[in-house]
Amino acid sequence: MSNTTTPASGLERTRRLGVETTGIEIIEESERTARPRDLFWPWFAANVSVFGISYGSFVLGFGISFAQALVVTVVGVVVSFALCGVIAIAGKRGSAPTMILSRAAFGVQGQKLPGVVSWLVSIGWETFLAILAVLATATIFDQLGWSAGTTTQVVATVVVAALIVSASVAGYHVIMRMQSVLTWLTGIATIVYVGLTLDEIDWSAVQAVPAGSTQQVVGALVMLMTGFGLGWINIAADWSRYQHRDARGSAIVGWNTFGGAVAPVLLVVFGLLLAASSADLSASIVADPIGTLGTLLPTWFLVPFLLTAILALVSGAVLGIYSSGLTLLSLGVRVPRPVAAFIDGVILTCGTVWVVFFAEDFLGPFQSFLITLGVPLAAWAGIMVADIALRRRDYDDEALFDSGGRYGAVDWTSVATMVGASVVGWGLVVNNFAVDAAWNNWQGYFLGPLGLGTYVDDPAGPYWDGNWPYANLGVLLALVLGFAVTYVARRGTVRRQEA
Repeated sequence: MSNTTTPASGLERTRRLGVETTGIEIIEESERTARPRDLFWPWFAANVSVFGISYGSFVLGFGISFAQALVVTVVGVVVSFALCGVIAIAGKRGSAPTMILSRAAFGVQGQKLPGVVSWLVSIGWETFLAILAVLATATIFDQLGWSAGTTTQVVATVVVAALIVSASVAGYHVIMRMQSVLTWLTGIATIVYVGLTLDEIDWSAVQAVPAGSTQQVVGALVMLMTGFGLGWINIAADWSRYQHRDARGSAIVGWNTFGGAVAPVLLVVFGLLLAASSADLSASIVADPIGTLGTLLPTWFLVPFLLTAILALVSGAVLGIYSSGLTLLSLGVRVPRPVAAFIDGVILTCGTVWVVFFAEDFLGPFQSFLITLGVPLAAWAGIMVADIALRRRDYDDEALFDSGGRYGAVDWTSVATMVGASVVGWGLVVNNFAVDAAWNNWQGYFLGPLGLGTYVDDPAGPYWDGNWPYANLGVLLALVLGFAVTYVARRGTVRRQEA
């Protein structure tokens, strides 16, 4: 059964209604007007956030030197966004959302396995961004001496949720225009922030930070890859599906990587300099990123800083909620795309309200759950990258919606690869919130048998002893296994599909 649009749909209805009505169906040829350089705007706007500066403290928290941190920052951020760029090539080849295009690798029905994981990850991380935006508002208001109580949090929640939901419902064309504006606003404000805080850098202290072990370097690398590019990889093709069919794949990868990576690399490096300059400042940033970064500023810039922080977080959340709505449709929910985005927006709002106003120990378990989902997401990414690398032709549009078509109902090789890589990966990662999320301490079951670490059940809180446990090798291994197995085992399948 085809799910393609009719000639008078898509862009014409968007112009008339102001809302994108195109859902998971194939984009009409006449609507594919985007150019590779257009990809710069959504990726840059979603990642040019002062929150990125806080990653400097997170990276140095692994116990590595500034030089080591500089290398893993550039490598981790650039490589992870380059992988997003590879996934974005699928959007150009098929002009459909990421999770629809993934049906070519998993089968039309088999795709629901990674689809559910993708939906949970998107909803979860964007809710987390919304929570950060609300808490940042209260923190800055408190520093200004204004009200930082319940009323402020209620207003912040309403404003943040309204911005995210309304932009997500409006859809692709409105979001692209919004992101191009936010790019300039947040970019300029971030440059001003850096200029105002340069004198906080102590070069002698930066150079004195001792070097760490290989395991610590790997741990920082995995954290950066997961926190940046791999956190977006499941939606990467959603923003390239309006590209011309003749757009060069290398240009799509290049602009996607440049737009996503340039701001985080610069911001994390500046964050490294700040964190290495003061151990106390670094510890405070880990506990309260936005609030601590605000304490370095003169009072007159606190309001612009607040607006910049909120808009950057909202920008990232908008991309996630828009794409989570498309993923919801790919799972078989039969509603218009704006309604799907609205449903996910409501879930985001409810989650934000619960954490900000009611939950006492929810944030740690919440993050633990999302990090755990990063392993199967990495496995899916490896499978998808290999599938794209194996293909030489555009996707069969009709077959993406037909279980009896060339992609079939379920590709058991891909399903088994994702499950197997996830099982292996979970065995080599540990729960970073062992006290707050004790129910998630089942991970790391391969570390002991392989001699990579020892689980210590301390009354004050369980932890892992050894050099490798917190390196989170399982994420990288799941990614590599997904790619390697697929590239070898499905080569013949892809050739038959394209015959």
